Amino acid sequence: MKSQYRVVVIGGGVVGASVLYHLAKFGWSDVVMLERRRLASGSSWHAAGGIHALNADPNMASLQAYTIDLLSEIEKESGQNIGLHMTGGLTLAGTPERWEWLQANYRIFQSIGIDDCELLTPQEAQKRCPIMSTDGVLGAMWADREGYIDTTGTVQAYATAAKKRGAEYYEETKVEELIQTDDGWQVVTDRGTITCEHVVNAAGLWAKQVGRMAGVELPVSPLKHHYLITDTVPEVAAADFEMPMTVDLEGFTYMRQDQKGVLVGIYEVDHEHWAMDGAPWNYGEELFQEQLDRIENELTLGFERYPSIQNVGIKTWVNGAFTFSPDGNPLVGPVPGKRGYWTACAVMAGFLQGGGVGKTLAEWMIHGEPEADAWPMDIARYGDFAQNKRYIRETTGQFYSRRFVMNYPNEQLPAGRPLKMAPAHDAMTEAGCKWGVSWDLEVPLYFAPKGFEETPTLKRSNAHDIVAKECKVIREGVGLMDISGFSRFEVTGPNAELWLDHVMASKLPAPGRAKLAPMLGENGRLKGDLTVLNWGDGTWWIMGSYYLRAWHMRWFDDHMIDGVEVRDLGEEYCGFGLVGPKSQEVIEKLAEQDISGLRFMGCSDFDFGLVRARVARMSVTGEKGYEINCRYGDHIKLRRMLLEAGADAGIRECGFNAMLSTRLEKSFGIWSAEFTQAYTPGMTGMDRWIDWDKDFVGKEAALAERDGNGPAQVQVTLEVDALDADASGYEPVWSGAEHVGFVTSGGYGHSTGKSLAMALVNRDKAAPGTELSVHVVGVERPARVIAPSPYDPQGKAMRG
Repeated sequence: MKSQYRVVVIGGGVVGASVLYHLAKFGWSDVVMLERRRLASGSSWHAAGGIHALNADPNMASLQAYTIDLLSEIEKESGQNIGLHMTGGLTLAGTPERWEWLQANYRIFQSIGIDDCELLTPQEAQKRCPIMSTDGVLGAMWADREGYIDTTGTVQAYATAAKKRGAEYYEETKVEELIQTDDGWQVVTDRGTITCEHVVNAAGLWAKQVGRMAGVELPVSPLKHHYLITDTVPEVAAADFEMPMTVDLEGFTYMRQDQKGVLVGIYEVDHEHWAMDGAPWNYGEELFQEQLDRIENELTLGFERYPSIQNVGIKTWVNGAFTFSPDGNPLVGPVPGKRGYWTACAVMAGFLQGGGVGKTLAEWMIHGEPEADAWPMDIARYGDFAQNKRYIRETTGQFYSRRFVMNYPNEQLPAGRPLKMAPAHDAMTEAGCKWGVSWDLEVPLYFAPKGFEETPTLKRSNAHDIVAKECKVIREGVGLMDISGFSRFEVTGPNAELWLDHVMASKLPAPGRAKLAPMLGENGRLKGDLTVLNWGDGTWWIMGSYYLRAWHMRWFDDHMIDGVEVRDLGEEYCGFGLVGPKSQEVIEKLAEQDISGLRFMGCSDFDFGLVRARVARMSVTGEKGYEINCRYGDHIKLRRMLLEAGADAGIRECGFNAMLSTRLEKSFGIWSAEFTQAYTPGMTGMDRWIDWDKDFVGKEAALAERDGNGPAQVQVTLEVDALDADASGYEPVWSGAEHVGFVTSGGYGHSTGKSLAMALVNRDKAAPGTELSVHVVGVERPARVIAPSPYDPQGKAMRG
């Protein structure tokens, strides 16, 4: 073992070994992996080893598909048998809602390129898995690319293949301390100290402690997970094919063949955390005693689903710990504020996602950006609030218990909430506000009559008419909307304008003006759909999506120059939006200065009674509107004043659901839907805001797109002939039998009376009037491309 390497990877499980392999494969061979015991001796050795390509998130599905393709490659490269069994797999639906959900997801999988699936009747499913009972099964989905591997052999294969490419790994080497230096890190081990530029925390069950060594409190926790392996099952032994991987969603179990018996794993509702501060250092290849009382209900359902295992013994019980994040996705990437410290942990499905995690992190470290959009697993999707132990316990437990529970797009889950609340939260709740959550903040969805409860559904909810009334108020009168859920960054310093002009691809606004500003990565893909405001006093603001606060701040820090200070105002400023044709009438009653001259996209400071506010004349609803930004301490007072001033105009409080409906009618895109770091300005129409005459981050790549053949797909607006449901995202778009695109977001336009969707489609299908079709909750519906902004296409309302 040398005293200096470029990268030290801490942890010798499947994720650490994959990171090591990919770093070496992509050209960084001066790397080492340190394992405190033996390879695979954490969670990896006792994992069930199931693999499948299905995931409703296209980025995670791509990650899993890459991992599956890689497995045979590393087996060949390493010469290590990984025990790959590609059996195919079934996902069973046992309720009408679940069957509907499965049909919808079947179409989404088609949309994201998973084309080896098919829907089956219960009888067809039983032919492929003859040991299962069809009782209660309404349908199933089959996928070819499912199966299982030998877990220990797979870790060995990654590590051996990495070693053949020049990387090193050492077992029985415990990391005891991390010391950050000006040039990187010192890794203190029980075998000596290593100096390196980068450290990767791939420590699995010990990720918490390795994070704390660097002053990082990671939102991870181990939970216990059961599976059993039966003795020989005669029906399995007699079959001339392997039983497929089978997931019984209503039964909370998964099953695969294991030799001549089967393995049955359980995601029980009654979850149990273990070692929330990290596993003991001497823990490694131990298991917990099975806890049959805790899994009794789910175990009974499993034995009922596979009756033949009722007559055989149980050969092995496994009750082991796996590490989970609050949403179940991995925590990957550079930790904000800790240069050279990277995470690759909380990979709950390590053998399914580990290959993709290793590829993503290696690309990130070597090239500065991963090839695919890494947001679903980016460590920056959480902020300091996620360090709280109760938050971690509630959210990781909720994810585990709901692993196989039906989820609905309009469902609000309770774990870790409410956390942060705008000052007027209680008063708004009393007024009927129903809340969602963005990052750590409660955000208003809509205002309902007392006692109203929204029913979870895949279709239009019972809140549909409530949102319609709020949209009507926005279009015809004046609505009041809490906009605390926008991010706000203050940029100051002698080089503030110079820095902004380089990181933003657009022209900068003149003093007293605001401007939409795309921000690009070096690869020319989007890093933000932001608004830059020039207050005219040397102070600039950047406004964007609240839940991207840590992500954007990391980006700003990584591209910082001297003479600039960027400050996150998320704990200091909040505010309200006043929207609708009567908004000026209301705001003029309160403003101490003349506000009538504030033009569209103008910004300035105003006094509203005793409240000093920073006001911008803009709104994402497409109506005349004002965004009024105030200090947190002024939020309650400002709300009271606005409601009183708007009483004669019929002011009504509105939520984000109405805002999302009205923005669709204007064809306004939003981040995580129309705009992501997987898309380019040309695809999304953001190129119209680019100032091509200046230098900016990502210009070379953006020019290559502009001056080349252009993007293969472009953003369009669709009118869908929907009935009782609307498109929401990733549904396939068809031209006859040809798959020509996918929906980025959708919903109902209450003002236009149309079901609308925004979509990325092939350029030759993008002309208005083009007849297409879209699957909505699994049902194909006619659709057509319409001109952008079906409501007020000339923009007279918001400019008037």
